[in-house]
Amino acid sequence: MNIEFPVSFAKMSGSGNDFIVIDHRRTLVPETDQAEFVRKVCRRMFSIGADGVILIENSETADFSWQFYNGDGSVAEMCGNGARCAARFAYARGIAGKTMKFETLAGIIEAEILEDDDVSLLMTTPVEYKKGLSVELSGIEIEISFMNSGVPHAVLFMENDMDIPVKEWGNSIRFHEMFEPAGTNVNFVQTLENDGIRVRTYERGVEDETMACGTGAVAAAIFAAEKGVCSSPVCVTTSGGERLKIVFDMQSDGRAENVYLQGPARIIYIGQLTAEALL
Repeated sequence: MNIEFPVSFAKMSGSGNDFIVIDHRRTLVPETDQAEFVRKVCRRMFSIGADGVILIENSETADFSWQFYNGDGSVAEMCGNGARCAARFAYARGIAGKTMKFETLAGIIEAEILEDDDVSLLMTTPVEYKKGLSVELSGIEIEISFMNSGVPHAVLFMENDMDIPVKEWGNSIRFHEMFEPAGTNVNFVQTLENDGIRVRTYERGVEDETMACGTGAVAAAIFAAEKGVCSSPVCVTTSGGERLKIVFDMQSDGRAENVYLQGPARIIYIGQLTAEALL
């Protein structure tokens, strides 16, 4: 790989999703090498380790654009927790002001830096709603709802039992024929008191349970409101114990508009990546 080392980066956490964020307005990693680069630097214990890599790049229509890669080197259209980290990074580096717009494959995202480490995002309007789907898990038929909240998400309400094999069940749904060819992320949801829900997410591209998923929290919150178990704003408790706030306008047909995702985006450390990180 023809990479210009050392590569400066920030390690960031968005509610437990961790990312390697790189100012890539001057090309450091050629596009043909990016997927392999991502796979290698996202290895835990052998390299930096992360759920994904964010490359901040120039834009002619917004404050900046990004390339977002999952840890397996696949490209994702959108990532809510990653987007909050990208916004905080851009503000910290002087790339954008406290309010900003940036390009993603899912469309233009608007962000605002709030107090402390909180960031608010105006998400793209969810589409592709599907209800009444079902799948058999461990001999039990479970209802599934689906939407694309920037990326595809299946949502399953688990009543009070969240002691479930998320990786096994999530993997079987992620690759289920009803979601071919792209597959889907999978969210297992428990309703809590005071308009809150708990969500455990199996993330496509990571192929395991992650500590949080912003777009998954959005999908789960909207379907919870559609079921009548909570209303906007919805507090979502993630697997990592962090809380995300989802605000939206519920429409009479069960769809949502003006969807905002708010939560922390923390700069954990800043460093320089050497060629040995790829060994």
